[in-house]
Parts: sequence; structure tokens; C-alpha cells
Amino acid sequence: MSVAPRLKVLSIERFESPYRLRLPFRFGVITVTEGRQAIVRVRVRREDGREGTGYAAEALGAKWFDKNPALSDAQNHDQLRRALELAGEAYGVAPWLSAFDLYAHHYRELLEAGAACGLNPLVASYGPALLDRAVLDALCRIEGLSFGQALQHNLPGLRAHAIAPDLQDFALAPFLRGLAPSAVIAVRHTVGLLDPIVAADQMGGTRVNDGLPETLEEVVAAYGNRYFKLKVSGQAEADLERLCRIASVLDRLAEPYVVTLDGNEQYEDAEAIAALWGRMAAEPALQRLCASTLLIEQPIKRQMALAQPVAALARHKPVIIDESDGDLEAFPRARALGYTGVSSKACKGFYKSILNLARCRVWNQAAGRETYFMSAEDLTTQPGLSVQQDLALVSLLGITHVERNAHHFIDGFNGRPEAEADAYLAAHPDLYHRQGGRVRLRITRGQLALGSLACAGFGSAVEPHLAGTAPMPLADWPPTPKETA
Repeated sequence: MSVAPRLKVLSIERFESPYRLRLPFRFGVITVTEGRQAIVRVRVRREDGREGTGYAAEALGAKWFDKNPALSDAQNHDQLRRALELAGEAYGVAPWLSAFDLYAHHYRELLEAGAACGLNPLVASYGPALLDRAVLDALCRIEGLSFGQALQHNLPGLRAHAIAPDLQDFALAPFLRGLAPSAVIAVRHTVGLLDPIVAADQMGGTRVNDGLPETLEEVVAAYGNRYFKLKVSGQAEADLERLCRIASVLDRLAEPYVVTLDGNEQYEDAEAIAALWGRMAAEPALQRLCASTLLIEQPIKRQMALAQPVAALARHKPVIIDESDGDLEAFPRARALGYTGVSSKACKGFYKSILNLARCRVWNQAAGRETYFMSAEDLTTQPGLSVQQDLALVSLLGITHVERNAHHFIDGFNGRPEAEADAYLAAHPDLYHRQGGRVRLRITRGQLALGSLACAGFGSAVEPHLAGTAPMPLADWPPTPKETA
């Protein structure tokens, strides 16, 4: 595609869908038992007069985008709603632009607007992250192209731009043409801080008994996972004891396994997490687990993560940023401090993922070796539109395994209409199956089959059933001052 089509956004609608978790999910400073999913519907018109509708969905993740303990979960939700409102206000009055220029033109403006009302860059990025996906979904549907085809032909119009000055000389078009989605991807199973490891952990009648695996033992037996993401708490003694118990299960596997450690910002500095790693390496029961560890993810609190080198830890294992990846300058800043990786998360924006992959290519070519890389992480992306768009993205990036946790902590399409779940099963039978009367993600030998994502649209052939889904309430952000008696 020689010239990317220009478009205008005609309408933006925002919805919310509640869900409940089948198991409590403890990570960082929060234990989650319920949540809400944002769904957006965007109508666009191309300059040639053709119109189309696109969609995107993402969890309203409390205590991840902003971990300020003074804020309630409801206030975290309002922060993300406000980010969507700001992006909608900007995109709704934008001139004729390509899909990428719509993002790039408003990138700095939306970060500044977010900062002006107390939203950090990670929160502020949530709004355009969803709208950009919905806009491209609409374009893909108009053109009859899959997400992979759209990027290979540069339908969005990615180009050298001032938002990423370090890539001004990078040849984006041939880079995009060389991207190719894979047919399968390995599932990296998340082990939360409250997750039972063996059946004895559920003494006292704490089982859900819904037909899905509950303990780590059962997960390995049911899904055949060989990739695992282990949460650590920042409490060294508790982490060591729990990691030994996890290793006692994983070490039974005859095949090799791979582990990533997720610090969720629980450590003060690189020295603190390096001390934990030193104790792990000295523990006989953790020898195989340590040898199987691929990377350590965002172990240091956000306020300090990009303020000090991580050499004390990086000499042992590659260290990546996740929560610190708030803006497009974050990965280059992290690289200068010794980080070698960054996460891809659809909630942070798919253009950011693509640009960060381009950076990895540039830096690795300069280094003469494969030093810099991207991982694929999760934000409890539910089955349906949310998980499929994220899978379409990470597959195209060439990442071979992805953290997936919603299928474990949420039972299928919980909170969504049964007819919608049935529609996804019919359109994507390689990705879902009916089990126990419910439509659930299909994991076979630890992998997901992705062939059906090569449909017209951004990873989904199904339009969400929104007739019974509540409109998203207006954000109370900044919070309305409470009257005192």
C-alpha cells in the first residue's frame, strides 16, 4: 500500500462489562476478586467515503497503572475512564489523518492533558491504546485485511516521526513487510501469590470445583504448560519458601521448562532483588528453576526503576521494564541503565510495541548480537476481543510465548452474553472449545492455535454483543471533593 488512507473518527462509544474471578488473584499490592472490562466502539470514514466500525476491549486494571495506595479501586477505574475521555475528545475533532498519524499527532498532547489532571503516562496511554486498536479494526474490516496483512502493507501509515526521534533513519516499510504472524504461541502460566501449588494447600474446603484446574499441579497436568510466570512479593523469606514449593512441582517435568520472575515493583533497588537472586542461586532446591529463568520483570518500584543502574541484577539475568514503560522514551532510558528488555502489552498501545521492536532490531544490529528483546505480558485479558487482539499483536511481533492468566482466574466469558461466547466459538474454533457447558480458551500441549486470527479485522471476526452492555459512566476524575459535615 503506497499511501496510507486518511480517515476521520465519526463516533466513539464506551461500554463497561463487570466480571468475577473464580480464584483470587494476588499480585503486587492487590488481591483481585472482581473487575470491569472496558469496550469501545468506533465509527470511522475514509476519504473515499467508505465507513466502518471497529472495536477494542481491555480490563480496567486497578492498582497496576497507578499503585498509589491512597487511591481506591474505584478511583483507579475513574482514572482510566478519564484517559479514554481525553483520547475520545481529541480523536473526535481531529482532521483527516492516517491511523498512525492520528496516534502520533495526539501523543504528546494526551500525555500533557493527562498530567494536567494527575494521570501518569501509563494511565494516560490507556485511552489511545484502546482507540487506536478500534480505529485499525475498522480500517481492516473496510479493506478486508487481517491485522497481520494490514501491518505488512502498512495500512496505518507508520513512518519516521518526532515521537521516536531515534528511529528517524530506520526503514519502517521493509521492517513491517518482514513481520509474519505465527500459527501457534506458547502460554506462560501465571502463578499468583495466593495460588495453591498442590492439593494440600486447599485443605478446609477452599476448592472451586468448576471443572477447571486450581493448583499448579493441576494446571500442568490439564494444559501441559512449559512456560511459567512466577510472582514474587518483596519478602525474601516468603519468596524463597514459595519458590521452593513451586520448583518441587516444576522439577517433576521431564521436558525443559522456562520461568520468568515478576517483581511487580516490590523491591526498592537492584541490590535488593539481586540479594534475593543470590539466595535463590545458593539454594539446592532451586538449582533447576534458576537455570530455567529467562528474565526478571520490573522488580524495582517505579519511582526508582529508571533512576539507577540495574547492573547488580543484570549480571545474573536480563531485566525488563513493564510498569515503567509509560511513554516512548522509557525503553531508551531503561537501556542506558542496563535493562535489555521491555514488555509488550496491548493496554500500553500497539504502536509502542511495534516501535520498541524496531528499536530492538536497531540496537541488536549495532551490538552484533541478540541482546535486546521484548516479552509479552498480560493484563487479565479476557477471552474474546481483548485476548485476541493481544494475541494478534504478540504473534506478529515474533514473540514465541505470552503470559496468559484470564483463562485461569476467570471462567471463560464470565460477565459477557452467552450468545457472544457462542459467536466466538463458531468463528474461532481453534482458539476456544466448549467444556462443561461453557466456552473456554483451548490450550493444547501448553499452546494456543492462532490460525483463525487471520480474519478481516484486528484479530477478531466477531463484533461484541453490546445491546445489553451498560454505557461507561463519566469519570469522576480528578475526584470531586467530599463535603464534610
